[in-house]
Amino acid sequence: MNGDIILQTETFVRKVLGDDSTGHDWYHIERVRKNALYICEKENKGDRFVVEMAALLHDIPDEKLNSSKEAGERKLAEFLETLALEHTVQDKIIEIIGSISFKGGKKTELLSIEAEIVQDADRIDALGAIGIARTFAYGGKKGQALYDPEIKVRDVMTEEEYRNGKSSSVHHFDEKLLKLKDRMNTETAKKLAEKRHQFMEQFLEEFYNEWNGQA
Repeated sequence: MNGDIILQTETFVRKVLGDDSTGHDWYHIERVRKNALYICEKENKGDRFVVEMAALLHDIPDEKLNSSKEAGERKLAEFLETLALEHTVQDKIIEIIGSISFKGGKKTELLSIEAEIVQDADRIDALGAIGIARTFAYGGKKGQALYDPEIKVRDVMTEEEYRNGKSSSVHHFDEKLLKLKDRMNTETAKKLAEKRHQFMEQFLEEFYNEWNGQA
């Protein structure tokens, strides 16, 4: 039964996010799913099925990818209603997905180990070489500058400022990505994040050298 539900969910997510060019495509979802299941196994905690479902569906209601926050939430709820799932399981998946977003750095209380695992898995994919590539893909899609030294780094932001304020792709490293290593929930994710964090720091050092004409 669970296997059939996973297959239905994969088909749905591929259809919805298959053509995404902001770094939230099917391949991102698949990496998050793999990371989440790896963390779940290593930590030996959490409901594997709930973790996998939340990982697969975590970007479906994202307001960046929908006409509004409400439209995204409705899309997720309507899909879950088509599945042979108990409402308690549906509610847990919705709760996990609603709690794991970065939201400008505002810390949202996570109510379950499954939420901690899926949040960690999603954040791992925002780090390292993949994280760098996704940052510039999203920035270009959004029309942001590659880098603008005239813009100040925003250390504290409301969710609205985070979503719509003026920034650049390189600023995104200081405003979000470099903060993620210290915000991982599980020991497994903390270990995975360390190497990727170091790689981003090396990239930024080289970027600024080249930007300043020190080729």
